[in-house]
Parts: sequence; structure tokens; C-alpha cells
Amino acid sequence: MMFHGVQFLALVGLTFAAFWAVANHRWPRLVVLFVASLVFYSAWNPAPLLIFFGYCVVNWLCGHLLERMLDGPARKAVLIAALFFHLGILIVYKYLDLFLGSLASVASALSLTWRPEPLGLLLPIGLSFVAFQCISFIVDVYRRQTSGKRSLFHQVLYQVFFPQVVAGPIIRSKDLLEKLDAKPKVTAEEGAAALFRIAQGIAKKLLVADVLAVSFVDPIFTNPTNYSGLECVLATIAYTFQIYFDFSGYSDIAIGTGALFGFKFPENFNKPYHATNLFEFWNRWHVSLSTWLRDYLYRPLGGNQGTKGQTLRNLFLVMALGGLWHGADWKFLLWGSIHGCLLMIWRLVWWKNGKPKGAVGFGRKLLGWSLMFNAVVFARVFFRADTMELARTMFAQIFTFTTDLARISTMAWSAFAACVILYAMPKIVFDKTQWLFVESPVWLRTLALIALGLSIRQIASFESQPYIYFQY
Repeated sequence: MMFHGVQFLALVGLTFAAFWAVANHRWPRLVVLFVASLVFYSAWNPAPLLIFFGYCVVNWLCGHLLERMLDGPARKAVLIAALFFHLGILIVYKYLDLFLGSLASVASALSLTWRPEPLGLLLPIGLSFVAFQCISFIVDVYRRQTSGKRSLFHQVLYQVFFPQVVAGPIIRSKDLLEKLDAKPKVTAEEGAAALFRIAQGIAKKLLVADVLAVSFVDPIFTNPTNYSGLECVLATIAYTFQIYFDFSGYSDIAIGTGALFGFKFPENFNKPYHATNLFEFWNRWHVSLSTWLRDYLYRPLGGNQGTKGQTLRNLFLVMALGGLWHGADWKFLLWGSIHGCLLMIWRLVWWKNGKPKGAVGFGRKLLGWSLMFNAVVFARVFFRADTMELARTMFAQIFTFTTDLARISTMAWSAFAACVILYAMPKIVFDKTQWLFVESPVWLRTLALIALGLSIRQIASFESQPYIYFQY
């Protein structure tokens, strides 16, 4: 059940009607959300719900224990046990085959008879997001930043709430769990704004990201040797925009859907390619993950409170592990390590020359932006290429410095131009468009949504592409 599909929109509509019919009664409205969440995830594969239920049971038991225990070694042992369980499940399902496969390759290279066989476990959709959400809850309880006295039902609903279960944003307990029992309230204007946000997300996905993927990115990354070096460069830039519109479109739908039921999810993107350094980029890109890594990995490691060497080590470890979080492939570790090394260099430059403060000149901003954008695009080759060998082939083709552009179709150029123009538009344009939608009469809003649907049908006539982050 894709977020931009008719089935999902029908589920949202039915759930919305049932939820607000019983909105004044706590348990009936929570049951409506719970049933809708089970229906949504079961449309993928219901089996992983058992794993998610195990996560919830552990958080429920350990949360109650941590709430009652005094600070000390025993309380810390409960936290470690919960973290060991959460990370252990994630490692087994997501990374064990990667490690076993790597061991088998080493054994083969050494001519050893013992070669481990991969288990072939199917990675449950959304497991990484559920695991990180569970970890944030149990750590927050340990830090006494949230209450551990939640019912098992609340824990399960918090983890499988359908707008965000498969690809985030990673929702903290303060943004959902602590608000489940509060009486919901959504004005007509807020409801219209939520619909606009959902429509905006669908348009980003189907009219920009998917068109860019099918007409431009996928053909070149599949067979880079068939294209010139300049075409490969443009495909990498196009992928940089594709992944933004794909994932920010998903986030728009998730945030808009949550808003229909009275929940305000945090923003996940803030014009990341406007950043003038790599630190700023990560403060604007996939914000729920970036802040999670900061609060639950970087700062516990010591953050920037230790020596300069320790700060650099922490930066590298966080980015390398954050890269590996994206997928069970060493290319993701390399991608994260590249960002870690570049952040270390940025930090060293700041230590030597001082971090820019106050107003910065246009030339310095342009230089900073250019360095940031080229670093992001360069690293994206490893992120997008299906294998390390294909990534090497892509770079080899780029450095042929050939400039032929004959193989790029008109649709590809149109999609590329559209994504650049749409991204470059000031936020006020989208805000004003949303305001016009909200203030318009119902019949005009209906016509606008119908027009969007017809445009999608006309332009995106190919098979819809899976969301990029569904695989993580």
C-alpha cells in the first residue's frame, strides 16, 4: 500500500471519518487508529508486526522498571538490556547476512573450507525506524525526560501508527505517545492545510521524483558506459534532487496525514541544498534522523566536550554508523565515512580560521555552498549505485570528460528543469499557494485536487516507483 496510491488515500478517508465520529471518546478513537495501522502494515506483510510487538513489550516492561527504580547500576543495566534487545534484532535482520557474506568472501580468498551461509532473512519494512523510535523512548525514560508508565496498547500504537511506521519521520514520544490521550482538535483551516500537504507530497513523488528517476537517473546509473561523462554528472545531480523530492514528498504525506488526526509531526526537511557548509546541510536534511544521531549517539559519545581528537572521532563514528543505517551494504558505510571525513576537515578548518560569525560575504557563501553541494553530489554516487563496481564505473565514465548530451530525452530535460525550478522557489511561494488553497471554497479545492489527479495520470503514465527510503 503505497502512500501515493488510491488504497492508502481510501484508508485515510475511512479512518478520518471513523476517528472524528468517535473523537470525544478516548478508547474508541484510539482503537480506530490502531485498526487502521494494522490494516496499513498488513497490506505489506503482517508477519513483522510480531517483531514490532516484541519491541513494544520490552519497552513497556523496561519503561515501568526504569520509572520505579532509583538511579544506579541496576537501573543502567535495565537500559543496556533494552538497548541490546532493540539493536540485536536490528542487527540480525538487517546486517547479519552482510557480515556472513563478507566472512564467506574472506574465507574464500584464504582458501578455507569453512564458509558461513547467509540466513536470507527478509528485512521487515520500517524496522530501522521502529528500532530507533524504541531506542529514543527507552533512553528518554532513563533520562527521566518522559514517563515510562505507558500501557502496552499505547506502546504498540505509538510504534505502528500508520502515517510514519514504514519510513518515518522518527517521532519522539513527546510528539505522539504523550498526546494520544489528549482530546484531538483540528479546525477546518488546519484540515485543508493537511490536505494540501498530502497533495503536495504526492505531486513531489509522482510528478517530479518518479519522472526524474524513469527518464534520467535510472537509465544512466544502470549502464553508465553508454553515456558521456557530462551525462553521468547530470544524472548524479538529478539523483540528488530525486531523492530530495522522493523523501520530502513522503514526509509531506506523513506530516499531513498526522495533522488530519490532530498530531503535529516535526518537519523533516528545510531546504538542505541551501546550506553553505556540510554541518548546516545535516541540520536541514532528514532532520528527524540527524537530531536522533546527535541526541542518542554523538552526545553520549562525548560530542564536542572532549579533546579535539575525541570530537573528530565522534563526528566520524556518527556519520559512518549513520551511513550504515541506510542499508546492509558496505557502500553505505563508505558513503557515511566520506561525510564523516569531510565534516572532520570542515571542523579542522574552523578550528584554524575560526567559525564564520555574523554576516558572511556573497563570495564566501558561494564558495561554501559550492563545496557543500559538490561534496553531497560526489558522495551520492556510492549511495545510488547498485554495487561498488558500478560506482567505480560511474566515476570512470565521469572522468572521461566527454560532453555529448544527445542521449538525454526531452522528458528528462523537462523533469530536471522542473525539479531545479521547484526547489529554488522561495518558501513563501508554497506558503501563499497553501493559503490560497485553504481560503478557497470547497468546490474550488475539489477541482484543484481533481486537476492534480488528472495531471498525474497524464504525465506519470509509467509504473510508480517505490519510495527510496522504504528499503532502509
